[in-house]
Amino acid sequence: MTYHEIIVERIKSLCKMRGISFNKLASMSGLNQSTIDNIIRGVSKNPRIMTLHKIANAFSMTVSEFLDFSAMNEVSFEDMNSEDE
Repeated sequence: MTYHEIIVERIKSLCKMRGISFNKLASMSGLNQSTIDNIIRGVSKNPRIMTLHKIANAFSMTVSEFLDFSAMNEVSFEDMNSEDE
C-alpha cells in the first residue's frame, strides 16, 4: 500500500466511523471540496502538512493523532518509491 492509499483509507475510515460525508469534511476543515476530492481520487497524492492539519482538526484530532494508526505505523518509507522523484 502506498503512502497516499494509507492516507485515503484513514480519511475514509474516520468519515465512516463518524458519519461524515466528504462534502461535510471539506466544510468542517475549511478546505475546498475539490481538495478533498483530489486526495480521495488520487489526483493529489502528497497532501501538504497544512492540509492534513486541517483535516485532522475537522476530526478533533492533532496531526499526530491522525497519523497514529496501524497501517501508517507499519509502513516502511525506505521500501517505497518516492512519489516526488
